[in-house]
Amino acid sequence: MAVFTLNVNGKRYEVDVDPATPMLWVLRDHLNLVGTKYGCGIAQCGACTIHLDDVAVRSCMLPVSQVGNRRITTIEGLSANGDHPLQRAWLEHDVPQCGYCQAGQIMNAAALLKANPNPTDEEIEAAMHGNLCRCGTYTRIKAAIKSVVKG
Repeated sequence: MAVFTLNVNGKRYEVDVDPATPMLWVLRDHLNLVGTKYGCGIAQCGACTIHLDDVAVRSCMLPVSQVGNRRITTIEGLSANGDHPLQRAWLEHDVPQCGYCQAGQIMNAAALLKANPNPTDEEIEAAMHGNLCRCGTYTRIKAAIKSVVKG
């Protein structure tokens, strides 16, 4: 066990965990930030996507020991009131069905738009390719992202 000081959603937290503990479990089990979901555990589905210094990463495979002083943003930290433009677009386009993948989808899309505020259709598809949706709402996800780009 080791003590790690983490910057999560603009707040400092200290956790005493095994250095190999994935950030997903630190967030969910130690910080009670449960918006980040467990999907596959092998970084293939995107349900666990968070931002590490504004870059989308899969938290299920990111050991806490590799975070250092970098900023972590979870879906809870994307906006104070759940009113980030992407979150509003998700509702306007009726994206969520089961909702399980949606936090990871939104976090991935937010990182895309931070890095590229005006992506093409092909760039959106490429960036979102690794985020899986069990319900198949890919068309609505793309439409929601495009509406924020136009917004």
